[in-house]
Amino acid sequence: MLTLSQLSKSFGGRTLFSDVSLQINREDRIGLVGPNGAGKSTLFSLILGEASPDEGRVTLEKNVTMGFLPQESAPAGDETILELACATSPEMSRVQQAIKRHEAAGTLEDPEYHEALDTFTELGGWQLEPRAKQILSGLAFRDSDFHRKARALSGGWIMRAHLARLLVQEPDLLLLDEPTNHLDLESLVWFQEYLRNYPGAILMISHDREFLNELVGSIVEISQSKLHRYRGNYDKYVIEKAAREEQHLAAYKNQQKEIASLQQFADRFRAKASKASQAQSKLKQIDRMEKIEAPVSATRSIKFSFPQPVRSGLRVITLKDVGHTYKNIDGSGDLTVYRGLNFEAERGQRTVLVGPNGAGKSTLLKLLGGALPIQKGERILGHNVRVGYFSQHRGDTLNMKHQVLESVLDSPNPVSEQTARTVLGSFLFRGDDVFKTVGVLSGGEKSRLALVKLLLDPPNLLLMDEPTTHLDIGSIDALIGALHQYEGTLIFISHDVHFIRAMATTVLHISAGQLTPYAGDYQYYLEKSKATSARAALTAGEQLTNSQPIAPAKTPSSGSEEKTPTPRKTKEQKRAEAEARQAKSRLKKEHETKVADLEKRILALETRLAEITAELEKPETYQANGAAVTLSRESVTVSATLEQLIAEGLLLSSQTEEN
Repeated sequence: MLTLSQLSKSFGGRTLFSDVSLQINREDRIGLVGPNGAGKSTLFSLILGEASPDEGRVTLEKNVTMGFLPQESAPAGDETILELACATSPEMSRVQQAIKRHEAAGTLEDPEYHEALDTFTELGGWQLEPRAKQILSGLAFRDSDFHRKARALSGGWIMRAHLARLLVQEPDLLLLDEPTNHLDLESLVWFQEYLRNYPGAILMISHDREFLNELVGSIVEISQSKLHRYRGNYDKYVIEKAAREEQHLAAYKNQQKEIASLQQFADRFRAKASKASQAQSKLKQIDRMEKIEAPVSATRSIKFSFPQPVRSGLRVITLKDVGHTYKNIDGSGDLTVYRGLNFEAERGQRTVLVGPNGAGKSTLLKLLGGALPIQKGERILGHNVRVGYFSQHRGDTLNMKHQVLESVLDSPNPVSEQTARTVLGSFLFRGDDVFKTVGVLSGGEKSRLALVKLLLDPPNLLLMDEPTTHLDIGSIDALIGALHQYEGTLIFISHDVHFIRAMATTVLHISAGQLTPYAGDYQYYLEKSKATSARAALTAGEQLTNSQPIAPAKTPSSGSEEKTPTPRKTKEQKRAEAEARQAKSRLKKEHETKVADLEKRILALETRLAEITAELEKPETYQANGAAVTLSRESVTVSATLEQLIAEGLLLSSQTEEN
């Protein structure tokens, strides 16, 4: 489907790729990895045609479509969320705008309006909307969000809308750059399951090891200007890479040993007439060797010793009989998150909060950090406790006029410039990045900078909400290394299973405002909770709701009430009941007949769709004049009809069951 042939590319005097090749086939699932600056984004640019290789070529199979989700900063205009999700091509966007413009102006008789409607129908617009709504719902958009202006939402939600657009578009090759950065945990689980059945190929960059493990069938690593492909998921890649590096090192050492032996012979005997020709032969033998390059040591975790906080008392923080309610503006439908909550953390604990979205995890973290006021009960800090609360939006509190380096150096616990640069480099601020003004940084960059500042002046109670978002794999390892040194108390929320396994020594499960502690690490929690997977366990439990349960009607127990005699039925009553049974039976048979008829029609359409797909996969179809276009249009029509019939069938089946 896509072939990179002997590509070379240099940038700023540095060689990013040298004579690399890669083949991507239909339904491939590939994870692209490599240190920051290795060339992952450049490779995407070469594939998309946004950059040209210095040598070699990129070959895309005829009629193959591509879709790309950038890491940040996708555009949004006056369109609604639903319109953005349905804008699967420039042509679709154009006709959507034309239809909207004429409907707003009331010029429904204008030929341009009818032409736009025809094009919209031809492009499958009427079938896109139900699909877009389904995907948007999976990505946690509410029905009330569908008609909101996209530009009125935050950057993270705009990125979700663009992700929905790509999934609706369903290109043959999906290029994803950190697609999980802007997803909450439940949306991530939904997205992961959706991609399992995605019909096209996927090439993705992701820092989430669990996400890669669940989805990819191979890993392509960028290293030393080359592409190295490993079969299997991320964990298998790590094992195989270590084995390859070990073999490489052994081969390199053996060759160096052989070279040293040959060189020693030549140096010893080149001046001796009887041995001079042999010495020269040894030197030529060295020259003829295909030299094995010296292995490059794997990227090491940061070795800097982070400052340690002042030691706190044993009992770090206590919440006693705490209640918290979120009140709606109109005063109705208030949501009580906690009632009579009791919680205590001791010095040195490393606790992860798990549970479904809306169960109260973030609320608990904010109550502990003082970001939310205590409405009822007490929040008691222990002796000498200093609290630090890190959230994804903490970057907004930075001084926007400072440079990055200046911001780090301006700390109550100052470090040297060299130390500051070393730490910043581990969190993706390298070279001239340290001289950027904070105000021009992206949201992710500000979040990383705030994280660096927190680690260089740590509190003794550290509360962290999704700290690995906006970090790459190397930076996550650097964060884990820093937190392993940390001697304070850590309570955090994360959807990164690797990070949780590395950091958590206890687990606190939150379900509908109820806390259940597990006095062991994440593996212990998985075993005790009998979770189906490490990811699913993060969202297990019940969400909070502001609806009140309806009390069940009291049923008298046998013998507790005096039995009422059953009156005899009249002939008229019996006749009416018989007629009602006959009518119900007749209606049920009619429903069953309709369902059977629909099933036959659905089977016929599915057969035709399979035939069309088979024809479109034949090369000769694209040689016949207009055949591929005709088949593609028929495929759209058949798919739409099939979708409608399946919906009707499901409705009739449910009605039959009710009757």
